Amino acid sequence: MRVGLVLYGDLDARTGGFGYDRTLVSDLRDRGDDVEVVSLPWRTYRRGLLDNLDPAFVERLVGEYDVLLQDELAHPSLVLTNRRLRARLDCPLVGVVHHLRRDEVSGWRRRAYGAVERAYLDALDGVVATSEATLASVRDLASVERALVAPPARVQFDPPAVDVDARARDDPLRVVALGSVVPRKGIDALLEALSRLDAPWTLTVVGSLAADPAYVRRLRGLVADRGLDSRVAFTGDLPADAVAAILERSHVLALPSRHEGFGVAYLEGMAFGLPAVASASGGAREIVEDGVTGYLVEPDDVGTLSLRLAELEADRDHLARLGEVARERAARHPTWDETGPRVREFLAELAERPARRERA
Repeated sequence: MRVGLVLYGDLDARTGGFGYDRTLVSDLRDRGDDVEVVSLPWRTYRRGLLDNLDPAFVERLVGEYDVLLQDELAHPSLVLTNRRLRARLDCPLVGVVHHLRRDEVSGWRRRAYGAVERAYLDALDGVVATSEATLASVRDLASVERALVAPPARVQFDPPAVDVDARARDDPLRVVALGSVVPRKGIDALLEALSRLDAPWTLTVVGSLAADPAYVRRLRGLVADRGLDSRVAFTGDLPADAVAAILERSHVLALPSRHEGFGVAYLEGMAFGLPAVASASGGAREIVEDGVTGYLVEPDDVGTLSLRLAELEADRDHLARLGEVARERAARHPTWDETGPRVREFLAELAERPARRERA
């Protein structure tokens, strides 16, 4: 099967979304498929929409494919371009949906993004969604007949045999946040919540600092204003072994995102026996059970977030119990060896259907 994948940015970037796309591409190639990756430069939303007005833009996306996959985050550049593609390609267009852009925001932005995403989704032949919550959001917005839920695989490295109970007794409480440092991840709310704790703690924020420099400056200013410089570290991107070392010595994975389509970072922390303090918005509830493997907190609810962190700091027996159950839950999560064949079968079935054709 000849497969194309269109996405913004570099497939080798170290984020959950890119990791998912990278795993998908690698698995299809391992199964004998020919996969061509078309990486588009990162765009502002407005600049992406302008791509649709450029007749030459479509030429970058034309190829001999049986299926053309598209990372939905690149939808601004594709919403109208796909009409031209249908006149040039005899293959289905399939969106890989990590989360919808409209779910990141509220008010008029949610309505505006939703209108564009609805038009984009309506033109697809199928959708691969990373969670049931993401698929429900897609179907709330557009009529999608053919869809598959294929969650990210559990972490590929083998976590060491950490003594979760012994680690839980260490002071201070060591909190880690894992992911690109952008407003959606809620690191500002996490800093505010931690600053209210009447006990020692540290926070290590692991992830790219390049995606939103203005937000990073805001966070550093907040750290300085609260006198937290000795407690908070921003590491930037790190290799996998360095990330694993941080997870091994931490107590809690906290990422109070405004929205997560799935939240593979929670799963990665849980594999090391870290309870997850996670977003109640999106797909995290499919892996994080409130009060059992961690806590679910509504976006920007700093009071509850601070309370949950204080409970874990004060009750180390409870911290250890949550960590042990979290590790067991992560170990039961499907590997890509289980998920990959389902994805390929879904794509192969779509490839056998007659492609829709539209006049450009």
